[in-house]
This record gives sequence, structure tokens and C-alpha cells, in this order.
Amino acid sequence: MKMTTKGRYAVTAMLDLAMHNQERAVNLADIARRQDISLTYLEQLFNKLKRNGLVQSSRGPGGGYRLAYDADDISIAKVIFSVDEQLDVTRCHGKQNCQKDARCLTHDLWMELNLHISSFLNSMTLGDLLKRNTVQQVAERQDAVLVQFNP
Repeated sequence: MKMTTKGRYAVTAMLDLAMHNQERAVNLADIARRQDISLTYLEQLFNKLKRNGLVQSSRGPGGGYRLAYDADDISIAKVIFSVDEQLDVTRCHGKQNCQKDARCLTHDLWMELNLHISSFLNSMTLGDLLKRNTVQQVAERQDAVLVQFNP
């Protein structure tokens, strides 16, 4: 399975947004600094996330982004699919034409793996990740670094 940075960065940025979403709208520049992701790239991802209804934006002073739903209601799969990321471990993308226009020997195996990956990502939410101690520890470290840049 190949997942590009698009899917990984979208999940990372949405998790960051979920962590900082409580007090006010979150500025993409802050997410970019904390997560070491290009601001331009984040803007592209958040346009897709907004178009797919996962985030809301506000302009002006104090503007930024907020989750459109509670973190417990946003699956990791929704985030990944919202930025046009495909999760498929087959060579044929499910078309059964991977071996000279015919089904390959291991097609069913890879299709079942696709189902397991999809099921796992659908069952995991941003809220689930927020509850993990390791995620909280990393976030505290990243917030401390951001404070150094914005005294």
C-alpha cells in the first residue's frame, strides 16, 4: 500500500487542529510550524477538507479553522478520503486485470487487506488519537517549541 504525504499530512494537521480547537479558531501558520508542513501545502489540503465539510473557516483577526464536527465523529478514513487519497494495495486498483488483463493469483488476498485497512481507518477517530498519552506528550513538546517562536 502506498499512502502519499497528502493523506499523512492531512491526518496530522487535522489531529493538530483537534488538539487546539477548543479556545479559538486555529491559524494554519501555527499548524505548519508545529508539524513542519509547508503552509502552502496545508492551504491546499484545508481547501479540500473544507469542501468536504470536515472543517470550517473564519476570516479576520482571530480567524482560522475549526473542526466542523466533534473529534469523536471524524474518522481517519474520512480525513484521508477527503484529500483524494486512495488506499489500495492491489496493482490493478480492484479491476482484476493485473496479470495481462486477467486476475492475478493473489488478488483476493490484497482485496481483503484493503477491507481490513479501510475498516481500521473507519473505526479510528481523531478523538481516539487525542486520548493517547503519546500523542499528548508530542503535542506538549510541539507547543513548547511554538512558544519559543512566538514569545
